[in-house]
Amino acid sequence: MPSPDLNARIVVFDGVCNVCSGWVRFLERHRIDPPFKLIPMQSDAGKALLIEYGIDPEDPTTFLVLDRGQQFTQSDGTIHVITALGGPWSAVEAARVIPKAWRDFLYRLLARNRYRWFGRRSSCYLPG
Repeated sequence: MPSPDLNARIVVFDGVCNVCSGWVRFLERHRIDPPFKLIPMQSDAGKALLIEYGIDPEDPTTFLVLDRGQQFTQSDGTIHVITALGGPWSAVEAARVIPKAWRDFLYRLLARNRYRWFGRRSSCYLPG
């Protein structure tokens, strides 16, 4: 897969994670303009993007957000996508006052335990 153009808005997510696919369904129901392309990391395109950006597709501990030439992962990715919803969701930007090391520690704790705490889908979620 060729590198995305600099105007691309992409979220590469874990399509078998119940939490991740739940967030993607939430994003599908809420308008973001321009929208993010939602790509499961289990797809060929998702794996290729993770590899290109230095994330192990066999042991992903984060998702990947690409937005107009910028790359975000872990808590920064979460904050970026939520604030892109606009309106009252923009207030989530205030979470950046929390030191990144603390935010990412909590993100990694959830990421490492996501299947145990929230379960796993029997098939990869493919956005509509």
